[in-house]
Amino acid sequence: MDKTTTVAFVRVEGTLVDRGVLSASAYIASNGQGLSERLLRLGQVALTAPVYTFLGQNDRVLANRLAYVAARGMSDDRLAVLGEEYFEDILKERILDSGLDLLKKAKKAGHQIVLLSEGLHEFVGPLATYLADHLKMPELVGALVCNQMEYRDHEASGRLLDPVIGGHDSGRWATKYAVEHDVDLAQSVAYGAHGPDMLLLATVGKPCAVNPDFTLRRAASQADWPIMEYTL
Repeated sequence: MDKTTTVAFVRVEGTLVDRGVLSASAYIASNGQGLSERLLRLGQVALTAPVYTFLGQNDRVLANRLAYVAARGMSDDRLAVLGEEYFEDILKERILDSGLDLLKKAKKAGHQIVLLSEGLHEFVGPLATYLADHLKMPELVGALVCNQMEYRDHEASGRLLDPVIGGHDSGRWATKYAVEHDVDLAQSVAYGAHGPDMLLLATVGKPCAVNPDFTLRRAASQADWPIMEYTL
């Protein structure tokens, strides 16, 4: 039987919003319960930032693990509240109009949409809910694949559960997803913005680099993939 389902894999960071993991991590740290706690958490983010920038092109899994150490010790309820506040205070204003157009275009083309994010569910879940309401696309609520924090007795361990989203295994993940959901990857599309996204883009027949960083831009040029630029 021919596969009839096609997917649009859409990377959230850099494609739909212009804020990433370090922004969320800094927000978490700046909302510690006391001055000493805030200073400690902000210090962790400050130390992590240059390492994340370096690793982000090479080992984004480790980079993401390091970025979320700042959440260690926070309760699940507290992180849920911070996630809602972060969306309202910061992320909502950083949604890219051209990114919304990509989602509309994907739906019009009949693709099933899958949103891929390095963010914690508590922080990007409100975004998916907003997009579902704003675009009248309720399916987006269940279309989000993102990182999950490990909790022990309702307290964040600072460790991400496997699999960590955003690394070089995104291509293998997409292939597995296609097998499980009977997806025709040759007729599917993918939008990515970062170096590690190149393996995701390589799995589909219609890849597109959006506002790509240096690594992805070079790979897209070599592979002759379309490159889309729009204002951040």
